Amino acid sequence: MILTVCLSPCIDVNLEVESLNVGRSHTILSKRVFFTGKAINVAIGLARLKVDSFATGFMYEENGHQFEQELHREGVTYKFVWNKGRVRENYKFIDHKSMLTEIDDISPEVSEEKQEELIKLVSRLSPSCEAVVISGGLAKGMSPEFYGRILSVVPSNVKKVVDSEGERLFSSLRYGVDLVKPNLEELERSLQKSISTQEEMLAACKELIKLGAKCVLLSLGKAGAIITDGNKSYCCKSVNVAMNSTLGAGDSMVAAATSALVKDTPLEEILRQGVAAGTAAVTSPDSISFNKEKYEEILSSLHTIKITE
Repeated sequence: MILTVCLSPCIDVNLEVESLNVGRSHTILSKRVFFTGKAINVAIGLARLKVDSFATGFMYEENGHQFEQELHREGVTYKFVWNKGRVRENYKFIDHKSMLTEIDDISPEVSEEKQEELIKLVSRLSPSCEAVVISGGLAKGMSPEFYGRILSVVPSNVKKVVDSEGERLFSSLRYGVDLVKPNLEELERSLQKSISTQEEMLAACKELIKLGAKCVLLSLGKAGAIITDGNKSYCCKSVNVAMNSTLGAGDSMVAAATSALVKDTPLEEILRQGVAAGTAAVTSPDSISFNKEKYEEILSSLHTIKITE
């Protein structure tokens, strides 16, 4: 079983309108609602790969039960630490020019008592798991060090996977992480430097390895991804597909890579499976994850190349 820890769930409301003009009334052409959060998306991706997944984290009393319904439909086991208030709601407006306007909500505060409750829950659940995945943002007022506090109670024989940036990432690395998956922009922000060439990408990844990561999977969007453990490095280009939505693509990559990681799969195959899932996710406009058949179709056409340094 793989445990995923979501610290800031959200409801994404995607609205298509003819045009978006401040101060005017608008008619909605289409509306899609997603019950999401990076680690929740990972749990769903794992379930679609037929991997046992368990979702935990913070949830909110007023509208959080809709997440339970979604996870139940996907076959994901779950147990949340419940808080007063509402899950934050993010609104994304898309007009006929394909212009995207986003309005992001803020998570309610989580008390120190509830934070300790989640740490104890992870401490109880993680010994029976093959891996623990922690990803995404934090609730209002929480310290980035909470990532480290979570990982500090995970047994050393359980794989640790982190998808985050900045101080949350650095806090995690102090406890040793088996796999981190930044995208290029997150890596640049974390290390506070511009990164453009493949040589610079590998050098930046190795900085994370020096800080405690065993392996870095760097997502490059349409260009695919690279992976390195500091000794061996590989790249994998994506394939051209119809891009319908980027929602959950990175989380799908984490799901497939984690599934491969716990099976002691070779580095280049972790990369290949991660790229296949991320690519498959962008073809699914009505889902935060991917279709397994589409994933397998894309996987069969992907090839990795060893990077010579």
